[in-house]
Amino acid sequence: MSSPDDRAGSIAGTPPPGGLRRVRVVLPTHLRTLAKTGREVTLEVRGRVTQRAVLDALEASYPVLRGAIRDHVTQQRRALVRFFACAQDLSHDSPDAPLPDAVAAGTEPFLIVGAIAGG
Repeated sequence: MSSPDDRAGSIAGTPPPGGLRRVRVVLPTHLRTLAKTGREVTLEVRGRVTQRAVLDALEASYPVLRGAIRDHVTQQRRALVRFFACAQDLSHDSPDAPLPDAVAAGTEPFLIVGAIAGG
């Protein structure tokens, strides 16, 4: 018999019927202003929940954000943008690596953070 933790992991790892997941994304102030939205948005992501899938869904819902988070051509993360989830820096992870189960399940948000630079 599986434990509740095992069930939660398997539920989060497998897309529900229809393959849609509701993922929470927290945006920094400058992107909120640009997109004219609140601090947190909820997106529907089809299939496997990865950085790429979340960002594709975000840009489809808020086209004005295209090019602000990742390069138009290379799709690489902009230098002063970082990604976090479940207290982990995911900025240098592969964009196709699965996000933590808690993000895929919608219990924890995927955070997009504007890095601070200066001297």
